[in-house]
Amino acid sequence: MFRIRSIYDSSLPSNVEAIEQVKRILHDQFPGLDENDIAKINDQLVNPLKHRFRTILFVADDSSRRVKGFALLMHATDLNFCYLDFISAARFVTGRGIGSALYDKIREEALALGTIGIFFECLPDDPALCRDREVLKQNASRLRFYERYGIRPVNNTAYETPVREGDDCPPYLMFDGLGQGKPLPRTKAREIVRAILERKYGNVCPESYVEMVVDSFKDDPVRFRNYRYSKNEIAPAIKNYSGGGMPIALIINDKHDIHHVHDRGYVESPVRIKSILQEILPSGYFETFEPRVYSEKHIRAVHDGAFVDYLKRVCNNVPENKSIYPYVFPIRNGTRPPVELPIRAGYYCIDTFTPLNHNAFLAAKRAVDCTLTAADKILQGYPIAYSLVRPPGHHAERRAFGGFCYFNSAAVAANYLSVHGKVAVLDVDYHHGNGQQNIFYKRNDVLTVSIHGHPRIAYPYFTGFSDETGIGPGEGFNVNYPLQEQVDGNLYREVLEKALKRIEKFSPRFLVVALGLDTAKGDPTGTWSLSAKNFEQNGALIGSLRRPTLVVQEGGYKARSLGVNARNFFKGMWAKYHFRHMPE
Repeated sequence: MFRIRSIYDSSLPSNVEAIEQVKRILHDQFPGLDENDIAKINDQLVNPLKHRFRTILFVADDSSRRVKGFALLMHATDLNFCYLDFISAARFVTGRGIGSALYDKIREEALALGTIGIFFECLPDDPALCRDREVLKQNASRLRFYERYGIRPVNNTAYETPVREGDDCPPYLMFDGLGQGKPLPRTKAREIVRAILERKYGNVCPESYVEMVVDSFKDDPVRFRNYRYSKNEIAPAIKNYSGGGMPIALIINDKHDIHHVHDRGYVESPVRIKSILQEILPSGYFETFEPRVYSEKHIRAVHDGAFVDYLKRVCNNVPENKSIYPYVFPIRNGTRPPVELPIRAGYYCIDTFTPLNHNAFLAAKRAVDCTLTAADKILQGYPIAYSLVRPPGHHAERRAFGGFCYFNSAAVAANYLSVHGKVAVLDVDYHHGNGQQNIFYKRNDVLTVSIHGHPRIAYPYFTGFSDETGIGPGEGFNVNYPLQEQVDGNLYREVLEKALKRIEKFSPRFLVVALGLDTAKGDPTGTWSLSAKNFEQNGALIGSLRRPTLVVQEGGYKARSLGVNARNFFKGMWAKYHFRHMPE
């Protein structure tokens, strides 16, 4: 078994490992290839301006991350075409469907990018161009494979003219129109051929050779060789968009239900997780993983140690089936906490409705473990991971809990990922992400962005104003979008687009989304009216960033619509991440 995943950068540990395996395959399967061409893959992935192509590496690997095959696709955004540089299975694994699966994947990608098609080279099956009989057989086999897709060599041009006279096996130019049924105009073909020769072969093709090949394209539209190996003269269309992308790594807090507060009016209940799972699991977008156990040091990296120690001690001492609610707050003297632990709750809490009970610490710690497991899945190459947890965490500040939140799972994960590059945290909960703001307010390596109800009308009331932008090194790296009491899907989408532009400007390596579903119509804790369709549209907007994205579940309390809205959010996000231009 194998999966196919896309690699857009060369720095993540899982990507570094995969790229090294790809280089070994290139060395084994293309022995005549210049070592410099093999070594430059890393630079191609991170430096599109230099190479004048946006490069995407597709790898087919197994559960042990052994690469069984790869394809290197280059996207010319200015001329709207793709060029397939390499496609190959690893040694000893050819003939197992890997090549076909890879090519199907890049066809989906090229169509999703809105390109006119894929150009690539294929060695000739003509004895006049290739003298080696064994190589001729291999070439014919490849051309037979591509004819199944309706792909044949471009005809009546000088493309297969050797650069140096006497060279053997000059390649054909192939074109895959992706089943769109559109002819290839001569003018467009000339532009593309010039780009291929200058950008890929500029160091070996003299200008006179380039001009000769470009001028040889006379037919309008371009003509192709007759079918030689098959009778199928209709290029197959690409219809299946659902199987091309990697699944979303799903980690569920398997201990969330130990934190069940039965007090009247307490809406943060276990049914929230059940409602979401009932809708998202049948979708086919997810692959479930067990949460790992992580050291408390990751929590203490973003939360005050005394605060963590207090939560652990007080929760351990609270009797089963009893809850402690803060009721005394240190507004006059915050420097001397009281001795009694129950009374000290107000020293660390920001409201009167977030109880401490025997299992609160355990459930919150497990939520962090789940979120760090999801973060590691991102580092292993999953483009999207979802930490489906409760209790939520985005209201937990460095030394305070509240708003049903005890530990800030999203902030812990953002800090964990920041070792590998810049992180943006996007909070789309109805309520302000005061926890992330408080924790990262002085940092410039983590951008915190929150779209929420205005503090005049919405919890937590005292934070979330637009003029709160960070201090010191963090100045300008905290962005708040406080909105009015009534917000529909259209207005929300306009603000989300602004937020995403700010994130794009920051250019993070990772995106952490604090997903609140309490922006939905009828949620008991919010006043907005987003529909299931709006959640799909918002997910698509976020997915279009195409950043490795960790989604952490936060609010959302209308059980009847939670699952539908979550499913639609991930539907839009997954599709847009993998396919830029989805058909309606």
